[in-house]
This record gives sequence, structure tokens and C-alpha cells, in this order.
Amino acid sequence: KQVLMATVASMLSSSPAGQPFCSFSNPSPSLSFKTITITRPRPRTRTRTSLAWLNPQPRGALVEATPPSPPPSPSPRDGSIKVLALPENRADDIQAEARAMARAANASEYTPQLLASNYGSQPIKVVGRALKVLSAVGLFGLKLLVDQKSGMLDQNKRIRAIELRDTFTRLGPTFVKLGQGLSTRPDICPPEYLKELSELQDGLPTFPDEQAFDCIERELGLSIDSIFSSISPRAVAAASLGQVYKGCLKYSGKLVAVKVQRPGIEEAIGLDFYLIRGLGFLINKYVDFITSDVVALIDEFARRVFQELNYVQEGQNARRFKKLYADKENIFVPDVFWDYTSAKVLTMEWVDGVKLNEQEAIERQGLKVLDLVNAGIQCSLRQLLEYGYFHADPHPGNLLATPEGKLAFLDFGMMSETPEEARYAIIGHVVHLVNRDYEAMARDYYDLDFLSRDVDVSPIVPALRNFFDDALNYTVSELNFKTLVDGLGNVLYQYPFNVPAYYALILRSLTVLEGLALYADPNFKVLAASYPYFAKRLLTDPNPYLRDALIELLFKDGKFRWNRLENLLTQGRKDRDFSAKEALQPVLKVLLSKDGEELRNLVIKEAARVSEAFTLGTMSETYQYIPGFVRTLVFNGNANGPFKMSETEMQSMIELRDQVLRIWGLLQSSHDFDPAILLPILQVLEQPEARRLGGRVVGGITQRLAARFLQQILRVPSTVSE
Repeated sequence: KQVLMATVASMLSSSPAGQPFCSFSNPSPSLSFKTITITRPRPRTRTRTSLAWLNPQPRGALVEATPPSPPPSPSPRDGSIKVLALPENRADDIQAEARAMARAANASEYTPQLLASNYGSQPIKVVGRALKVLSAVGLFGLKLLVDQKSGMLDQNKRIRAIELRDTFTRLGPTFVKLGQGLSTRPDICPPEYLKELSELQDGLPTFPDEQAFDCIERELGLSIDSIFSSISPRAVAAASLGQVYKGCLKYSGKLVAVKVQRPGIEEAIGLDFYLIRGLGFLINKYVDFITSDVVALIDEFARRVFQELNYVQEGQNARRFKKLYADKENIFVPDVFWDYTSAKVLTMEWVDGVKLNEQEAIERQGLKVLDLVNAGIQCSLRQLLEYGYFHADPHPGNLLATPEGKLAFLDFGMMSETPEEARYAIIGHVVHLVNRDYEAMARDYYDLDFLSRDVDVSPIVPALRNFFDDALNYTVSELNFKTLVDGLGNVLYQYPFNVPAYYALILRSLTVLEGLALYADPNFKVLAASYPYFAKRLLTDPNPYLRDALIELLFKDGKFRWNRLENLLTQGRKDRDFSAKEALQPVLKVLLSKDGEELRNLVIKEAARVSEAFTLGTMSETYQYIPGFVRTLVFNGNANGPFKMSETEMQSMIELRDQVLRIWGLLQSSHDFDPAILLPILQVLEQPEARRLGGRVVGGITQRLAARFLQQILRVPSTVSE
């Protein structure tokens, strides 16, 4: 934008005074941009303009033009330039965001040093809170000790998990958040605790409404009456960190949700984390069965909670999430009103909708829960595996079904990111799972940052094999995701895994979505809904890591697995973004690359086998049309005519030919298939390497058919390599 504006300003200096220099017009009737004309002002004009930031002495003015009739298309001779104008409110929006950031300039950021400086000199306050926490947690720990001594630890896990959930609720917002965080950590908590802690709700008593309204006025520097034409007298929702009011903006009449932070929450949370961090040091030192670095986990979690306390950061999170994922027609993300946002007040677009776990209310609106859940699953997969930026608090209260049938995401205080290398490693991990390559799966945990490189993974392989061999006996459509996660959680709990937060959170997200779907359809399986996305990514993504994963999936023991390709295409076509064009050309690039010699050898061998299947299969079927007496006279009634091979072998060839034809049919029937997409392929095939490959393929086919022909003449058993 700066280059464009600088160019325009420079050219204005040489244009005749008072004459139009260029016209900015709206190219799309669906966008609310105005047509503007830029003219060079006459010398006496001193108008303040939006170009003033570019040059202290304005050289151009933005003048609204209202043409009497649609202007004719400009010709190159008239010197005008068509430019896509920015939305009118974009500059204002940027400035409003900058003002909101200035209001939040003093928001605290978590560091261990911050806690030490704030509470290290307040021993009375620390001791008082410590006694309250220790009395509650200590009583729970004493019960665990009694269970252990009496041999009832396993039998009472569910009871103790419920008690821990209730204890966290009584201890307040910090421990509610801590419990929710622990509910995503299968490497720390047994499955019984994961289930109960995942049910922790943010529902806490509201604080006085007068305090909330005072906070709004203090933070924004405006009176309530000057901001809102109306606002709910009481909070419409309460959470652990704040509560929400419904209002109507005075200047625009738009309905908004106004979230106000709970008074004193930062100090209370800081004090709790100061104590919890001290407890973490003791756990690291004395508790052997927890293998993760508890202090590091506490620091990471505290950092995220403190980020939630900065509502300007939450607004920026919402904007980023909207930009990345709201391009899909079935996803809705509310917008932020920066002029009425600060570190402790967040004003966002009001969303009318029903919580995703209220199935009857959703169906009364004529909507289907499964459609919304599928939208959530696809969005979650994009969050995890495409952009790596995802919603880290996906409980049902943060997912609404709008009357228009969209899935609305709320509450962007806690977000997380998946490292780029991990995104591809996860897809590779799925490939290794499908191939039952448990040694490779165990090595994947290095790339996923589950294990340090000095940990020996060989003891983990049998545990993975024991669990997944049973799980994979089910088809993808039969496999329950929660069962898979619970089983994997047991493996993680038994070995020195350190599960990254991003991985645990996305597992929780998909588990929540599957749980919601099961209310509507007891047979719903999240893996079946996810598989088309994985298939599309494997078939179309040009990333080298995914290309290698696809090759690994399709080739095994020197053979091409056509059934895998057919299944990938069948599933991938179910994804609305699948492109047959993209599925064809990246494969060719790999095949003809300098490092593709090993793959070329496999392709040559497979091309010869397929050509033989087409040739002999077609000849065998043609033979069936020959009259019976001729077959008896010439071929002695041999069922396969001149080919001395078993019925099973001939049937296998016909099946291979038919499978290849089905795969070609899948490509042809794709929505974007056009014979013209083969033109670039023909250009690639004109390259020297491609011509050499073609010659080798022809040679391989000739050799195979010649060997088959000699077998028939010499009447020896079939020994052609498969």
C-alpha cells in the first residue's frame, strides 16, 4: 500500500492542477467501496486528507465523485488507471485497534520473575492463601494415600476424580482453568480423571453489575450512556475470568456482546500460580510416576491464562482466526469493535445461536447437528494441519449453531499453534498407522516432540502394536475416536512421553465434537468424517514430506497398492476442496525429479505389470467370444485359451485392469476434471528424463510379454515376477 500511495503522490506532482489524475472504482457490486477520484489540488487548496501521513505537505486530495451515469471503460490513451480501492473503514479500523492496544499497554505478561516480585514480599497473603489451598488439596492427597495403602487406588479412581473436580471448583478461577488444562493431558492424568476434569464448567457466581459498568467507563474513558443505547442490566453469562452483557451500540445500532473482566482476577490468579509453581518444584523432585516437567507445564499454562486476561490480545486472536478460517461459508467468527475494547473490556459482534450440545433446540430451527459437527471437524483439521493456529478451548459453550446454519466460534482467549514440521509429521504418523508400521510410528514421536532424541523407543513399539492391532481390525467408519484416544492415552501414561499442548488440545477438540455428534447419531465416527481431508491432503499437497508419505503409502515391498490409491481417491473426492488437477501433476514432478530414480524403477515395474494385465486380460475376454468348437479344436478347451496359467492368476490380472479403469473413472468424474489439464503433463513428458523413462517402461513391458510368450510356447509353469 505504501508503494502504491507513494507512486500516486509522485505522479500527482506532474499532473495539471485541478484535473482528474486517476479514478478508483469499485470492481465488484458485492463490496461497499465508493468510487473516488484523485486530483492534484490547486495551489491555494489546503485540505486535510488521508494522504497526509505519506507527505507532510499534501499533494493530493481524496474527493468523492458521483458520476451522473456509469463511466465508460477507460482506454489506455486517457491516462486513467483502475485500482481496487480499500474498504472505507479499513484505515479507521487499524487506528481503532492501535488505540485499543495503547489502552492495554500496561497489561501484565506472565513471567516467573513477575510472580516472585509481586508476592515474594507478601508473606501473610501468601501463607493465608496457601493454607486454604493446602487444606483442600491436602485432604484430597490424604484420601489418595489411604487408597494406596489399602489397595483401593484403582477401584476409587472415578470417585477421587469427581472429588478433585469439586475441589477445583471451590478453589476458584485459577483451579477451574488448571483443571480444564489437566483434562487435555493424557501423559499426566489417568483416563478417569481426564473425563471428570473435562466436565469442569466456567459457571461461577457473577460479580456486582455496578462494578462491571464502572470498569467499562474507567477502561474506555466514556460513560455507559454515550456508548450504548441499551445494555442488559444484569450479566447474560458468567465465566471464570469475567462476565458478558448484551448491548446495542449507540452510533450504529449494532448488537454487541460486552465481556468485562472480574475485579481483582489478575492478583488472585498470580498468587495462585505463585503457590502452584512452588508445588511443581516439589512434584518434580519427589513424585516419580509423573514423567513430565511439571514446572514447565505450569509456566506454559500460566502464560496462556495471563494472555486471556488481556482482552485486546483476545480480540487480535479473533481477527486472525476469522481471517484464516471464516472463508468457509459454514463457519462464522464475530468481529471486534476496537473503539470499545481494552485490556479488561472486550466488545464483539453479538451472535444469536444455540449451544451445540442443545440438540432439540437446534433441530427446532430446521438444522442438523451432524452438519454442524462435520463443519467443526473440517475446521479443526484445517486449524491443526494447514495453518497451525487453533482454538484451544473448544468446549460446547464456545460453539454455537446460528439460525443460518453456520457454526460460530466464540471465546478466543486461549489459542495455540502447531509447529509447521509437526503438521506434516502428524499426517505422516497417520500413514504409518494405516501401514501398521509401529517402528516408524515410535520414531515419529521424536518429530512430534513427544520424546527427546536420547530416549530408546524400542520398548514402546510392542505397546503400540498391542493396542493398534486390535483397534485397526475395525474399518475407519467403525473406529471410535474416543476409544482410540483413550487407548493411546494409556500408552502415553505408561512411558516417558511429554505430550505437547497443541497435540493434546486438538485431540480434545475432536473428542468433544464426536461426543456432540453421538447424541444425534450413535453410529457417528469422527475418523470417518476426517479421512477425506487426510486423503485430499496426501493426494494434492505438493509439500515434499507429504509426497514422500504418499509414496510410502502406495508402494510397499516393491509393489504398487492400487487399492490404496482407489480408496484415497474415493475418500478425497468427498472433500469439497479436492482437485483432480492438483492430484495429478505433483506426482509427475516427483517421478521425474533428480532424486526419483528409485521411484522410477518401481513405476517401470508396475507399468509393465499393468500393461500385461490389460493385454492378457483383454485377450482372455476376447477368447471367451470364440465359438466353443473352435476353442476345443485349436486350444483343446483350455479355459484361458493359449495362456497356460491358472484361473486364479488370470482373474487377478482382470481385477487389476478393472481397478485401474475404476481409478481413471474416479479422476474423470471429479468436478474439475478437464482433458485440458493433461496438456501440462504432455509438456512434462517432453523432457529428456521423461523420454528416457518412457523408453524404459516400453522395454520393461516388452520383456515381460516376451517372457510370458516363451512360457506358453515351452509350456512351463508361470514364473513371471510379480
